[in-house]
Amino acid sequence: MTVFARTLGPYDGPLVPRNRRFLVIWRASRRGVFASKILTAFYALTFAPLLLVLGYVYLRYNLPVLQTMEISADALPPVDARFFFNLTRLQGGLAFLLAAFVGPGLIAPDLADNGLALYLARPLSRAQYVLGKLMVLLVLLSAMTWLPLAALWGLEAGLSPEPVSGAELRTLGAIVLGSALWIGLISLLALAASAWVRWKLVAAALLFGFFFISRAMGEILNLNFRTTWGDVVSPGKQIVAVWEGLFFGTASGLPLTVAALLLAALAGFCLLLLHKKLRAYEVVR
Repeated sequence: MTVFARTLGPYDGPLVPRNRRFLVIWRASRRGVFASKILTAFYALTFAPLLLVLGYVYLRYNLPVLQTMEISADALPPVDARFFFNLTRLQGGLAFLLAAFVGPGLIAPDLADNGLALYLARPLSRAQYVLGKLMVLLVLLSAMTWLPLAALWGLEAGLSPEPVSGAELRTLGAIVLGSALWIGLISLLALAASAWVRWKLVAAALLFGFFFISRAMGEILNLNFRTTWGDVVSPGKQIVAVWEGLFFGTASGLPLTVAALLLAALAGFCLLLLHKKLRAYEVVR
């Protein structure tokens, strides 16, 4: 077959707008998230507590059913700020487990054999690349934390005979803001671990070790010096302090401002690690 000479020219097809190019990375990265059946089953199980709570909230305000079961509504635990605080902590813990297993596999494969250069050789900035990878975790974790919790809050507000009060609106704000802060932090930690540790299991173990060892160190400092300032080394205790401040106005451990500043510093450190590691080239010594 005869091969004719062809004149090469620039690409003249449609271009993705600059402010939406990170969505290309997000769409490509999310496809492999549920390749593992075990991970898919675990993600489905994270919604089990929410379904149980949904049934409980409906039952608590269904007086005919309660009368049939000979149960008084006053005898049931109230659906208040403490109720949603405990539920936020539960879903936050499950979100950390999911991030620890999904996050380490997002960046490490692109860094293998200097593959990141293929991304950044295109009209795509490092910030857009990180945002696209970050969106994978943000969407997954939002779907199991603040989104369903806000829906449960709306269901409780709709079923309750009392009008929505300022305290209940504060609870809704605490659910959304507290969960958003947590999933943003653990997503950045997971991406930083993925960028610096190229083995998924090692990166996941690093995340677990970081949180559990820091928590143990904080407990040791608190016991030895009879204080709560040992929590400055424990991000887990810091986020609990932030949640308590958002839900109840006061924290039992660190002050809300101190805990928030420490978490912001940790998030900034993760961004610095990503900035140092994610480059279009790599110097091999």
